Amino acid sequence: GHTTGPSLSNDKLYKFAYSAEVYVDQVKASLQKSAGYRISSHVDVNLLWRNPDNDDDQLIKITIRNVQVQNANERPADKNIFKGKSMEKIIGKEYLQALQRPIVLELVRGKVKTFYSYQNEPAFTQNIKRGLASLFQLQLHSGAAHEVDISGKCNTTYHVRQDQVTKIKALDSCEIEKQGFNSHNRILDVSAKATSATIYVLEDSFIKTIKAEENYVLLLNSRRKSGAKIVSKQSLELKSVQAGPGLIAGKQVDSVIKTLDSSYVSVPLVAEPVKSECKKCPSLSEHWKSIREHMYPEKLSKAEAAKSFLSFIQNIRKATKEEILQIIRSENKELLPQVVDAVTSAQTPESLEAVLEFLDFKDASSSTLQERFLYACGFASHPSEMLLKSLTAKFKGDIANEEIRETLVIAMGALIRKLCDREGCKLPAVVEAKRLILSRLEKAKKDDNVRMYLLALKNALLPEAIPLLLKYTESEEGPISNIAATALQRYDPSFLTKEVKKTMNRIYHQNRKVHEKTVRTTAAAIILNSDPSSMEVKNILLSIGELPLEMNKYMLSMIQDILHFEMPSSKIVRQVLKDMRAHNYDRFSKMGSSSAYSGYITRGPDVTSTYSLDILYSGSGILRRSNMNIRIFDRNAELHASQVVIEAQGLESIIAATPDEGEENLDSFAGMSAILFDVQLRPVTFFQGYSDLMSKMFSATGDPINVVKGLLLLTDYSQEIQLQSGPRASAEFLGGLAIDISGGMEFSLWYRESKTSVKNRVAVFVAGNTEVDSFFVKTGMETTLEVETALDFISTVQFSQYPFLVCMQMDRVESPFRRYVTKYESLPSGRRYTARREKAQLLAGNEYPLHQENSNMCRKVFGAKSDSSSNWF
Repeated sequence: GHTTGPSLSNDKLYKFAYSAEVYVDQVKASLQKSAGYRISSHVDVNLLWRNPDNDDDQLIKITIRNVQVQNANERPADKNIFKGKSMEKIIGKEYLQALQRPIVLELVRGKVKTFYSYQNEPAFTQNIKRGLASLFQLQLHSGAAHEVDISGKCNTTYHVRQDQVTKIKALDSCEIEKQGFNSHNRILDVSAKATSATIYVLEDSFIKTIKAEENYVLLLNSRRKSGAKIVSKQSLELKSVQAGPGLIAGKQVDSVIKTLDSSYVSVPLVAEPVKSECKKCPSLSEHWKSIREHMYPEKLSKAEAAKSFLSFIQNIRKATKEEILQIIRSENKELLPQVVDAVTSAQTPESLEAVLEFLDFKDASSSTLQERFLYACGFASHPSEMLLKSLTAKFKGDIANEEIRETLVIAMGALIRKLCDREGCKLPAVVEAKRLILSRLEKAKKDDNVRMYLLALKNALLPEAIPLLLKYTESEEGPISNIAATALQRYDPSFLTKEVKKTMNRIYHQNRKVHEKTVRTTAAAIILNSDPSSMEVKNILLSIGELPLEMNKYMLSMIQDILHFEMPSSKIVRQVLKDMRAHNYDRFSKMGSSSAYSGYITRGPDVTSTYSLDILYSGSGILRRSNMNIRIFDRNAELHASQVVIEAQGLESIIAATPDEGEENLDSFAGMSAILFDVQLRPVTFFQGYSDLMSKMFSATGDPINVVKGLLLLTDYSQEIQLQSGPRASAEFLGGLAIDISGGMEFSLWYRESKTSVKNRVAVFVAGNTEVDSFFVKTGMETTLEVETALDFISTVQFSQYPFLVCMQMDRVESPFRRYVTKYESLPSGRRYTARREKAQLLAGNEYPLHQENSNMCRKVFGAKSDSSSNWF
């Protein structure tokens, strides 16, 4: 009779040859050189029963025999891990027996209605049988279907042409229990693409051949050359048809199955998770002992430190709370901060419980560790609601150290933003933390408290906080209006309403009151960065020339930078400048030393990184603000990698100069504020008040103050992949950063010179491991990238004359870059084949030119230096 699925003949035994292969390699590599293995066998298929009322309902029995395992690619005898081993030895006796126990499928119209197997079968052999059973599912007419097979419930499309059927499975649609996580920022993350196609050739209404191929491609977004692919192929080929056993009589499927073997049970066709235990893995404390020496503070700008940090995190993720506490409690002062970095970055419930049990926020003496813990929370790559909840609870409790209290609420802000970015804004812990910060800000009386909640909002970037930020920007003074303004500057322009732009225009043009230059220039930057109207641009251009001395020069420089760097608003600025030709010349030939400049650090096929550097001076030649930013972009995302702002105010009295208008009453202050990977850190004060300044000035050694030091987990990607042939694959990419940023300010009254410096020392290590695990054999590829580099930024000012001389230098030292690729095949016994390739190069150092005017000044500064050294006495 007519059927819509394949149909088997009665009393026949169909004999097939079956093979399933997996390969792991770099994305562009040909499979001939890949790591991998092949499982092959004979497969016998026969019809057991056909429903008397429906031809298209059949029970078929499938038996695997003569299992063989070999390399997917020929290997010489000394590199063949299977050489000289029997199948029993390789697969294990009980697994081999289990594999050869037959399965039974009920096929209705070509789809697997029920999969019968044995109850207590090992999950791994059951999955190999599921992979084989899923191949027998097909429909004989074109069209789309939702189907359940080993990969889960998937959207599938069939194309039928005569005796050929192509089945395309949309793997990203498959509903199956998924394990894993990815990184918070797209640029730091991994992209995955997966495809699956199966081609059937039919003969006499049953299967002649099946060829299936499944591909997974994983790419590091920041460097798409570094990635991995997994290819899984299956093939089933009919070798002969012989006389076979007869049918079993019966009306119902159940009775037929009972007759056949009463221990058969119906089992889901979707794969079940399998985990292979690690037999020879070191304990957490053994592992820590082996990497400990690389984790000392003075080694934190070395790639080896970042590498050790990543391997430590991987092991902490498998550890119990007790094992983790044992290390934390026994470690010394020098190494503990790095241990806290790693334990917090691991982000498992066990690691969080361990570190919270160890840290005592009522104890002021361990504030360094508390701070490292809080920053690691702020940088969390995939934070949980539990983490934010724990921090909120700590915030409500007693905290001995005021700076820790500040850091805590700043870290809560960062977590709110990350959880909101992942559709978590309505989670109870997020709602509670938002409410806490906003309500306490409204009630705050002391400036320090206001500042702390504003910094938290600068991380949280809540749309509902914009009205509050506007209020503080316009009505407050000094640091507070400054933080509120720079918080608004961090919002995506799409959030900045008409109200925001009106307020920024009022502040810049001082319509209601006098504002500080720092806040006015931030307001101008916000206007120019959020799709300004030609009127707004025209008013800003007309103001240049009427501003205080150095602010004129700064604004002019900002406009030139927009044009030279082709920023989004450059079109409208050009347009307005054309219309304003008449009153150009005088306005645009201003003296002064302030400047703003942007340039490229790298321009690559995948990501581009830019730096921007702007410096604003007071009329007397004292630094008001220097701001250095590094941003990373790809086609769809942006990452604010770092910002270091050094601010000073009220320092005119040191050189007996007159303060600028509106700044007569500012307290003496200098400090530094940093953003790292989109997280605003707690600002650091160099000195506060005149007496503090004087005592520091005469004892100043010029030693830089440490702003941030530690280990950060940037890329954190882990995915389990169920292959349709049965094995499980896993892909893990981790990227760590060891970082040491310091900054300082020194004065020489003798030379009337001041120097600000920011040193960035970083080492990056990225490790990817893509592995297919078939229990008795593993194959995979590890790729690692490492680079160590340093970026120094120094500005020297000589204020013995006006306009004073300013020289800015930005240098990157030459940086070693190494990349390793290791492919491997291994047996649980420890027998292992590896092939390793290494590529090392030295990335040339670079002195960034900044702008021509700056280069001219540097020649003067360093020329003047050598003359004056002889007339010391």
